[in-house]
Amino acid sequence: MQNLTAVITGVGKALPDRRVTNADLEQMVETSDEWISKRVGIKERRMVADGEWTSHLAARAAKDALAMSGLAADALDLIIVSTTTPDTLYPSVSCLVQREIGAARAGAMDVAAACTGFIYAMGTAWAMIRSGLMKHVMVIAAEVVTSSLDWTDRDTCVLFGDGAGAVVLSAAEGGGAGILSMRLQADGNYADILKLPNSGSRAFPEYAGRFIKMQGNDVFKHAVRDMTECATDALAAAGLTIGDVSLVIPHQANIRIIDAIATRLGVPPEKVFINIEKYGNTSSATIPIALCEAVEQGRLKPGDVFIIDAFGAGLTWGAMAIRWK
Repeated sequence: MQNLTAVITGVGKALPDRRVTNADLEQMVETSDEWISKRVGIKERRMVADGEWTSHLAARAAKDALAMSGLAADALDLIIVSTTTPDTLYPSVSCLVQREIGAARAGAMDVAAACTGFIYAMGTAWAMIRSGLMKHVMVIAAEVVTSSLDWTDRDTCVLFGDGAGAVVLSAAEGGGAGILSMRLQADGNYADILKLPNSGSRAFPEYAGRFIKMQGNDVFKHAVRDMTECATDALAAAGLTIGDVSLVIPHQANIRIIDAIATRLGVPPEKVFINIEKYGNTSSATIPIALCEAVEQGRLKPGDVFIIDAFGAGLTWGAMAIRWK
């Protein structure tokens, strides 16, 4: 085949059973259901059980995506896992998934780009497939963000949850369905506004423990501006306008960010997929979880164009235009 692209042939998700509601958080930290609901849009989030790790969620989501695709695990050429909360730095989560699902032929690697990681991983898989080097790639985003939360910090502990989502990308001839365009960007000059100190080889004695630190107002401003511009650029690269888009699936970080981006793009509410109220911010996993639910709910029909759009620490941001198969 010439002019190869990558088509999504399977999607899957995995969420822990344990629900942590805003009422639960009211017993742990000085906050309220009213404040969280109004300012952030979250009603509850999921949290792993003891002995449940990122790799467990990743493997469950991968198995569901494989089942939908109709592929056997040994048909996969590569497994890419986006995560900033791996079980261990090595072995990688992707290797643990490879073992669990029996993908004996597949290479495996993890990608770390914070909340934008799924789009970075998708872009890597797309490039591998377009080059002709690979035919089937599993892309997973899996996060146990609650492992990095200070439960006395009301500015961060109310925002996040755990979960995983996965897609199978398969080679197809271009010109029809599949990934149409991509835009990836970053700016390390703003690295300090969202970070996880003491999570690597560098020590931060000014911080106790390994907990997310965020300058919320600065993150909000950058997220709205950068996600809006990135989505617009991705559409332009595909020769499309926002009027061609059937659904926008944004990173589920904050309902006010989502609403502001939709307004700037000129997208009506019915064309924006939102599930933040159920899961909170699962970092890079928010988009594949939302995509899976959009498919389950019949929100995407063959031929529909949709946009995925994310922003995260680094700073990183990115967007993709995709035509649903």
